[in-house]
Amino acid sequence: MNRKNFLSAIIPLVSVATSFGENRSVEKPVLPKIPPYLKKGDTIGITCPSGYITLEECVPAINKMQDWGFNIRVGNTVGLKNFSLAGTDEQRAKELQEMLDDDSIKAIMLGRGGYGAVRIIDKINFEKFAKKPKWIIGFSDATVLHCHINTNYGIATIHSKMCNSFPDDFTTATQPQIDSIDSIRKCLIGDKMKYSRPVSFENRFGAGTGPLVGGNLSIIEMLDGSVSKLETDGKILFIEDVGEYRYKIDGMLWNLKRSKRLNKLKGLIIGEFRIKPDDPGEDFGRSLQDMVMEKVKEFHYPVCFDFPVGHVIENHALKCGVQHNLQVSERGTILQCIE
Repeated sequence: MNRKNFLSAIIPLVSVATSFGENRSVEKPVLPKIPPYLKKGDTIGITCPSGYITLEECVPAINKMQDWGFNIRVGNTVGLKNFSLAGTDEQRAKELQEMLDDDSIKAIMLGRGGYGAVRIIDKINFEKFAKKPKWIIGFSDATVLHCHINTNYGIATIHSKMCNSFPDDFTTATQPQIDSIDSIRKCLIGDKMKYSRPVSFENRFGAGTGPLVGGNLSIIEMLDGSVSKLETDGKILFIEDVGEYRYKIDGMLWNLKRSKRLNKLKGLIIGEFRIKPDDPGEDFGRSLQDMVMEKVKEFHYPVCFDFPVGHVIENHALKCGVQHNLQVSERGTILQCIE
């Protein structure tokens, strides 16, 4: 594809109208700060604050979002390469800043995850974004942005698939894959989001209501002790991860427990964990369910396993920072967004 011809075909951008309020205690029932929902003709920017991705790899996502009726602005970091990163720290920070400050962009989707957002998060000025918020879309390394924005500004973001997760051919995609992609559209236009899962014998039954927060467990641990540290009191926490040994996951869960971020949850959602096999002779001997329940056994909030979020095909969009109700029972699990 000719990049110049493609970019010249993108429809001009439109302006955004938004609102903003002061951050408040998570212990009080407050209205979340939700960016304006999108309508047809609104613009989504694509940028890469983390890993490298080509324009060609983004085309399926671009085409699908245009089918949804949105205009697309492709940033210069798409196709830019600095070893594993999408350009230098300065280039990635500059473009993210420009898209955050551009009133004509109503949502920003990350090209892919990988690593790199933590290298630039302190270079970003969120002052204008805090006054005129817009949707930030992504998962994996995007957890840096979800945590930083939620903790410091209380603004809702969307934890979901990114450009590199859209199938090349939707005619051959599975229904769960199609549904998880379409959940991004539904979040962006303000549909009422509700997910249900079959009962799992490992679940702990119960119900809880609170803002939904979370993301990649490794990233949450990486941010510990920083200004981007995820605050969890009074919230429903969801976690997922990929490519980690069992002992490493156990250690990260201990970090959550020892830092008391499991103490005052309203609920705990365990997403998909693609666990790295133990090395020969180094068997850890504990299942994910064992590791989790060991850390939360003295608490009484609901816990559900195998929720469709993470580095898997069925990775549904979740509105971080927005009030949700979690019900875990013998009939299954229901997570419903409350606005």
